[in-house]
Amino acid sequence: MINPFKALFGSAGEQIDVQDAARRLEAGAVMIDVREANEYAGGHAPAALHLPLSLIRAQGGAAVDALNLPGETAEILLICQGGMRSGAAQAVLARDTQRRYINVAGGMGAWISRGLPVSR
Repeated sequence: MINPFKALFGSAGEQIDVQDAARRLEAGAVMIDVREANEYAGGHAPAALHLPLSLIRAQGGAAVDALNLPGETAEILLICQGGMRSGAAQAVLARDTQRRYINVAGGMGAWISRGLPVSR
């Protein structure tokens, strides 16, 4: 069973900075933005898929499965506004042993402050 504190506030799972995340995206990594729909629509990393934390909490790995990612997808970057919600998503998804979930530290706030591209 997942520790409720970890599910609410995230865990100390693997993290990368936004510049490393951008490099991994260019190399073909998958990114999931866990913010709410209005936040995602306001600006997100190019090619980031939208899957809100509320759905991840309700469905766990099944929510990610519903995205129909390519079978060879083993590493998924998780991003939110500042890193807290993506950390919480990472904690919920930790039971999925087929994929590695990596939190993007600083989230979209850091992404934008570094001048990285944003899609709307």
